[in-house]
Amino acid sequence: MVRSIKMPDTEKITINISAVDLGKIDLLVQEGLYSNRTDFIRTAIRSQLEKHNLEIQQSVARHSYIVGVLSYDRSDLEKRKGRGEKLKITILGLLHLHDDISADLAAEVIESVKLLGIFIASDEVKAALTDRMK
Repeated sequence: MVRSIKMPDTEKITINISAVDLGKIDLLVQEGLYSNRTDFIRTAIRSQLEKHNLEIQQSVARHSYIVGVLSYDRSDLEKRKGRGEKLKITILGLLHLHDDISADLAAEVIESVKLLGIFIASDEVKAALTDRMK
């Protein structure tokens, strides 16, 4: 059974930006148009995502992505193993493999993972699936 979990609100990323562009952002913050640099950057990213919404929707449909959060625990994978099923996971969002899943079980049941987003799993499980990640 697939269970849902609360998706983290944010994921930290790092970007490099020119001094002039950073100064322009700081000017907009100073003028009160944005509360801080982060507010500006989030707004800019959302604007670009909205601008490309049609392309995103078409790609999601073309590649059959699950959009959102997908979470499996040991019993989920053991049931699939018992039925001889292999998982081909294609997700845009967050994939969570619970800590009770061993690296061997993950490798035995998960055939492939195509992930755009965040992967939460133990280091051992991530290592066991490295060759199956697309």
